[in-house]
Amino acid sequence: MRILKTGDKGDDVRQMQQRLSELGFLTGSFDGQFGTNTRSAVSAFQRNRGLLVDGIAGLGTLRALDLISFDDFVVSVSVLPSVTVDKVAIMFPGAPRQNIEMYLPFVLKALEKVELIDREMVLMALATIRAETGSFAPISELPSKLNTAPPGPDFNLYDRRTDLGNQGPPDGERYRGRGFIQLTGKDNYRRYGQKVGLGDDLVNNPDIANSTQIAAQLMAAFIKDKEFQIREALRQNRLDKARRAINGGLNGLAAFEKAYRAGAAVIN
Repeated sequence: MRILKTGDKGDDVRQMQQRLSELGFLTGSFDGQFGTNTRSAVSAFQRNRGLLVDGIAGLGTLRALDLISFDDFVVSVSVLPSVTVDKVAIMFPGAPRQNIEMYLPFVLKALEKVELIDREMVLMALATIRAETGSFAPISELPSKLNTAPPGPDFNLYDRRTDLGNQGPPDGERYRGRGFIQLTGKDNYRRYGQKVGLGDDLVNNPDIANSTQIAAQLMAAFIKDKEFQIREALRQNRLDKARRAINGGLNGLAAFEKAYRAGAAVIN
């Protein structure tokens, strides 16, 4: 099935409309025309499933609708053996080389474990680390105007972020960004702690998100969770959409794009 967007017509549009209707997101007849109502229904479905909300029925959305299978659009040829310290250093011009030498094996092992081994997803992971930490090392988020309002305390803008699962002080500071991917918010600490086999240990002791192996596993698990949206964005050559799938916004986009393109030139 092709990617479907406003203006498209055909049986595949009708099939999608029927599926959206079955799930309660679309009412009316299935006319096979991707108009305003269909776009609104697609956007509502995307929002409900935590997908990138753009009103386009791309590969990730079609997969979530069970209209295509994962195998329909993923071809995994491992590039991990070709990802060397020298090549990653090109993607991280400001990072100490010893950091890359120390942490890269853990990052690659974590990506292999969740089967993110093809060129696009490996580049995505490395470029994300560049955008989030720069130094190719797991770090804790520092106070800034994005997370702290005067007179403080630090991270008070996170304290009542119910979308992150925070319930008030000191949750903002306790569950601030950490690791290679700057995991943020109590819900994310719980969700991804469980995904990497820590149970509630990460919620109870959030600082372990900066330990080498766990930081790598959390990064891989988080990207794996967003895989469909990311692959869809990359197939559209939309690095901004790929970055938004991880960050929720475009923070760090310039560093992300530079790293991705530098890596694409040397990782084959």
